[in-house]
Amino acid sequence: MDKISRLPDELLVKILSFLPTKVAVSTSILSKQWDFLWMWLPKLDYSTRKYSESECTRLRRFLNKNLPLHRAPIIESFSLDFLASQFKPVTIRSWLLTAVSRNLREVEVSHGCNNKVLNMLPSSLYTCKSLVSLKLNGRRLLVDVPRMVSLPCLKTFLLQDVKYKNEDSLQRLLSNCPVLEDLVVEGCKGDNMVKFIVIVPSLQRLTVNILEDLDEFVIDTPSLKYFKLDYYNYKNHHCLIERMPKLEEAYVELSFNPVYIDRFIGSITSVKRLTLCIDDVYGDGFVFDQLEHLQLCTCDEQHTSGAVIVRLLKDSPNLRVLDLFKMEYHNPIGLYTWNQPSTVPECILSSLQTFKCSGYSGRPGERDLVIYILKNANHLKTATIWFPTVDMKKELVLSSRASNACQLVFD
Repeated sequence: MDKISRLPDELLVKILSFLPTKVAVSTSILSKQWDFLWMWLPKLDYSTRKYSESECTRLRRFLNKNLPLHRAPIIESFSLDFLASQFKPVTIRSWLLTAVSRNLREVEVSHGCNNKVLNMLPSSLYTCKSLVSLKLNGRRLLVDVPRMVSLPCLKTFLLQDVKYKNEDSLQRLLSNCPVLEDLVVEGCKGDNMVKFIVIVPSLQRLTVNILEDLDEFVIDTPSLKYFKLDYYNYKNHHCLIERMPKLEEAYVELSFNPVYIDRFIGSITSVKRLTLCIDDVYGDGFVFDQLEHLQLCTCDEQHTSGAVIVRLLKDSPNLRVLDLFKMEYHNPIGLYTWNQPSTVPECILSSLQTFKCSGYSGRPGERDLVIYILKNANHLKTATIWFPTVDMKKELVLSSRASNACQLVFD
């Protein structure tokens, strides 16, 4: 300990920053030199979900007294993870106010479920010039956006299970984040989200999970590289999805009015890796000329998976990997029908190298599709089939293969 204590204070603070905040604070009892070192910590992380009532009381008193005296000129990150019953909103708000005043760069507020709407976010949080990352997680956590919003440095923004003050809250927030790169929006029932409008030219990653029917759905993100969408809405609504020319990877679970399917498909044709579950066939005229890796859910809720597969194979001339699977909680039965196309798709003849089929049931639709690919894929290297019975294996092993190099693997 003597050797460590002889180190410069700056180095000791750096060492403390690698410890959990509670442990770092406890070092203040070691000696007089260590008494206030923790007050220079740039990262403060408080998780109290497992705290007893007395522990919460001690922490509240400790932070009320010491947080205003914190000496670090910049708080790199401030994290609060607690149960809503443990602290009053006014207490959380006061801590956040103090953190924001110290050139706060990252903040995360996460709380357990509560029936009351909790307004604990200070208005200064929405005008924090230094903020780079903002993560809000907690059902009934109120996002009450003030008239003045300015988050000029915000790059990462997560809104999970929060409640919006009104239908314009999200749009007003996003329109004042000029350098935003990563956005996650996960809705919950009763969150007051009526319109989902994301018009952010700088955005590169977007994850959206919406449970409620919307009146308006707009995405205009020309710089997007990653897109994950889980959206169900059969209600007639205004839907506008602009093209994403830089898109590299997309994970899409979509079920809404068939009128809008073509608009969505047209926006993602530049994608290179695509995981998709849709229950309607999109129209003609689209080409996925950069798509190399396709994961397609064959839950076949509407008996349309076979037609969707045919359309995607025709429209993806450079496809190298085809992976047929079933998303979690989706219909496990599998493909009902498979009507082979009149001409063999170009990708099967010239580029397909890897084929995977999980949850293989041997239903006529699945069997015919697998045999068709084995018979026509000239450059296929591996075909992996999951869960076939012994008889199914025999049938597939005896089927003809266009590629002599193809390895048939059963898992």
